[in-house]
Amino acid sequence: MGGLNKGVGKVEVTLKWDPAPIGAPAHDLDIIAGVYGAEDPFGAPVFLVHFGSRSPDGTITLHRDSRTGQGFGYDEAMTVELERLSPAYARVVVGVAIQQGGGRRTFGDIANTGVLVREGHRDLLADDFAELAHATAATVVEFTRDGADGWEYHPIARGFDADPQEFAALMGAQRV
Repeated sequence: MGGLNKGVGKVEVTLKWDPAPIGAPAHDLDIIAGVYGAEDPFGAPVFLVHFGSRSPDGTITLHRDSRTGQGFGYDEAMTVELERLSPAYARVVVGVAIQQGGGRRTFGDIANTGVLVREGHRDLLADDFAELAHATAATVVEFTRDGADGWEYHPIARGFDADPQEFAALMGAQRV
């Protein structure tokens, strides 16, 4: 008989930050999800989901995108439907990258940053990036397939000094 634990099914990752001061270049933070294959869960991502894209099978969508942080509460939102992902995928890593077009910015340079990961009405993770103030990008959470028990989540606050494109290539690398 299999276990009764359903694991994590459908989650929403939301991101907030305050706009840049008047006259300064806009702060643009982006949620990025990398999906990794069962054959090589720490290799290159099979696909990435970020602004302007969604997963090929529709299981991961960015349905709210902000380029300025102007709004009420959380400005960006991504839904990840883990229970619908193909068994060919064993790992999903979600992170946040700061666009660097207006000059180098770190999480410490941007006021009121916050990320929230929820499943239904249950908060799985809330973070304000305070421990990663020096970073320009950061991983937030990792979801791993646990055989018959479904998906597990693991907070992985890990900072990077990389632009969004470099971060997307590095975010799923095995931690040493």
